[in-house]
This record gives sequence, C-alpha cells and structure tokens, in this order.
Amino acid sequence: MKTLPVAFQLYSIREEANDDFIKAIQELKKMGYEGVELAGLYGYSPEQIRDILKEIGLVPISAHVPYEAFLEDLQGTIESYALIGCRYVAIPYLTEGNRYGTENFKEFMEQIPVIARACNEAGLGLLYHNHDFEFQKTAEGEYILDYMYRLQPKELLKVELDTCWAKYSGVDPVGYLGKYDKRCPVIHVKDYNGAEPFEFRPLGYGVQNIPAILEQAVAVGCEWIIAEQDGHTEHTGLEDARLSKEYLKTLGW
Repeated sequence: MKTLPVAFQLYSIREEANDDFIKAIQELKKMGYEGVELAGLYGYSPEQIRDILKEIGLVPISAHVPYEAFLEDLQGTIESYALIGCRYVAIPYLTEGNRYGTENFKEFMEQIPVIARACNEAGLGLLYHNHDFEFQKTAEGEYILDYMYRLQPKELLKVELDTCWAKYSGVDPVGYLGKYDKRCPVIHVKDYNGAEPFEFRPLGYGVQNIPAILEQAVAVGCEWIIAEQDGHTEHTGLEDARLSKEYLKTLGW
C-alpha cells in the first residue's frame, strides 16, 4: 500500500518543546518523523525556527495559528509562517464566543475568505482543524463542520480532519474523510481509550481503526498525516510519540 510522510503535532510535546525545543525535535527526528506541525514558536524567531528545522531535517508542513492572531495582524502572522516554510496554516480552535449561533461566528465566516486569500498570496493554504463541538447540528440538522465547509469555497478553505474528535462524536472518520476527497491535504491521526474517563492514547493503543484511516487518507489525496496526542496519562509526551511511530512502522509507515 502507498504511504504518506508522517509529521508530529508539537502541541503534543508542548512541555518538552518549551523546555528545550531543539532537543525535543531532535528526538522526533530520531524516531523517524519526517515533519512537524508547529503550535507556537517557543521563544524563537521565524528565521531561527526555519534554520533549526532545516538543520535537523524536519519539514515544517503546517502550523496551528489562533484565529485571533489573524485578526490582530493578518499580514505579519502569515509572513512569519511563510518565512518558516510552512505549506499550510490551520485555525485550530474556536472559543465559545466565536462558535455557531453567535454573532461572532457570522464574522468568522466572513473573515475566512479574507484570511485564506491572504494566505494563498503568500504561498500558504488555510486549513480548519475540528474538535467535537463542530459535530453538533445546525438548526437545519446539518453538522456544523459540514455547514462551514459547504459555505466556504473549497479552493480557499481546506480540511484538517481530527479523526479522534470525529470518532468521539459518533462519526466514522473513514466515512467522513470520504466526503472531503481532494480537500483534506493534512489529517490528524489520533487515538483514545473509548471509555470514561476519556484519555488520549498513542496510535494503536486505543479504539481507532488506524489502518483503515491511513488507507482512506491515501485514497482521498492527503499529502501528510500528522500524529497527535493532546494529553498523556501513562508516559511522557516524547515516549508516547515514540510508541505512536513504532506502531506506524509495524504498518509499513
């Protein structure tokens, strides 16, 4: 089966990255990861991040950038991540005051094309990364996430599906990915325990059908998969990163 390059979302090792960014990403490189998705700059300038990643040999495929950062300084924010060499930037989360049903959500939907076009002019693509609340229904019975993507041109807003939050919400991530064929260049592959209390798990140690997700990611034209684990209960962040990559290697990834 065809495979894709594997990156790691640095929010998953935020403590280690904040303590010693260079050491943390060196460890990821040793594990076999080929790229990273940024979640902040860890006290470095964009130029320094670019040079560090280049020296270590990790591709800055994307970055999670708060919606508010685009509102505060659209051009400056985009220029920073373009300078690093990111191919995509993703809006990672909407605070409650900006979600569906609020006046701010209407403004958010109006701002998306503005942000996306500015990203495109700088050579970046704009993604939206979901959690579970986007799988609530609109007044018309449509998933909020589908409503968002339906109203935004697919040429401007791309999908970054978080497969964990999809499954947690009762949505089959494999089937859902199929709805966004050729619109999801980057996918979050993430596992969890499937019980209460909810706990994140390394890939292959939870309830997700990881092989089926990976096969579908290839089929719908994803360019990269990103391993992510928001929290850690049994190991350190880096140890869980290692377990996830070792599991992927057993699948030929």
